[in-house]
Amino acid sequence: MSKIMQLTVRVRPYYKKSLKADFPAIGRNLSYLNEAWTEEGPSLFHIVGRLDKLLYDLEGNPPFREILLKHQDKLRKLHNEVEEHIANWNLAKADQALYQIEDIFDQIEWELGS
Repeated sequence: MSKIMQLTVRVRPYYKKSLKADFPAIGRNLSYLNEAWTEEGPSLFHIVGRLDKLLYDLEGNPPFREILLKHQDKLRKLHNEVEEHIANWNLAKADQALYQIEDIFDQIEWELGS
């Protein structure tokens, strides 16, 4: 690393419209907790990073909480993989893991709708 400069890699949200528009059921359930969850438009990666807090806050929303609990191990594993791949500058593998996180959120969205 340079003495006075630093390289950084960030995962930023890139929704077609917004979190609420792209994942309406998830957005609706998150906004019941705190409207800031959806207004800020956090990335799915960021949501997974705050999963423990989210699950705690969802005590009053058992259906959503149960669906997240079902997927939590895989989401945490993928979150750790992304962080590891970024740390090793293996961005292609980090991107693949992010796609897998998106797939799980698509599944969660579907489960909330059924």
